[in-house]
Amino acid sequence: MPGVQDKVVIVTGAGGGLGRAYARFLADNGALVVVNDLGGARDGSGSGTTMADTVVEEIRSSGGRAVADYSSVATREGAEAIVATALEHFGAVHGVVSNAGILRDGAFHKMTDDNWDAVIKVHLYGGYHVTRAAWPHLREQKFGRVVMAASTSGIYGNFGQANYGAAKLGLVGLINTLAIEGVKYGITANAIAPMAATRMTADIAPQEVLDKLDPDHVAPTVGYLVSEENQESGSVFVVGGGLVQRVAQFQNDGVTFAAPPSLEEIAKRWSEISDMSSAKLGTNPVG
Repeated sequence: MPGVQDKVVIVTGAGGGLGRAYARFLADNGALVVVNDLGGARDGSGSGTTMADTVVEEIRSSGGRAVADYSSVATREGAEAIVATALEHFGAVHGVVSNAGILRDGAFHKMTDDNWDAVIKVHLYGGYHVTRAAWPHLREQKFGRVVMAASTSGIYGNFGQANYGAAKLGLVGLINTLAIEGVKYGITANAIAPMAATRMTADIAPQEVLDKLDPDHVAPTVGYLVSEENQESGSVFVVGGGLVQRVAQFQNDGVTFAAPPSLEEIAKRWSEISDMSSAKLGTNPVG
């Protein structure tokens, strides 16, 4: 089974937590891993080389192959540098795991433009920039695997995470289109919403919950989505604590009006419009 053997995979935000687990799992299964991490704090401030270097050393000491990269995913130049690292050291890029992230939580009425922009740039722009830099290479070789780190905060919402949730669900919209555009080039694109105990979640969930959420539970699903065998594309998976669960958009049959309805007509039929008791998997009505 080819799996990820000899595949060159970029993992962003791989200096700790989930990214570290992904990088180590991929390397343990034969992948050549670019361990990207800016080395900053949880809020995105600062930078350093220690985090990425430590993971690379862990991989190499276990017989794996990895190289460190310290570029920021939040800019086009940084993303291009990450892909250049893969090409320079390993001669190719086959997969991108867009995991890098920061947190700047706060209730929406206290949200600042700086905190909004910073989170959007790392998560949503980061997913865009790194995948965009890799995309021509994936198309040319007619093979590619893209995995975006979404979040249940984007799928379902979470108090104090308007910026984070918006960015994370934006990545779901991105993989939906990448799956369509990539299909004839052998490229798959999926998203995971991981549940794990990391520095990002240290003060978000009770300790007894975090104790059950080892990042190592998430890594195998990421590994499969990056593998040669995987043909799934355009899907979202909630993964953590032993659970691997697909989530998807559903739609009901709706109500069709022959002419533009009045406000009263909409109100009268609202219970039918909003009823999801017989809903089925959603499809794009215009494509």
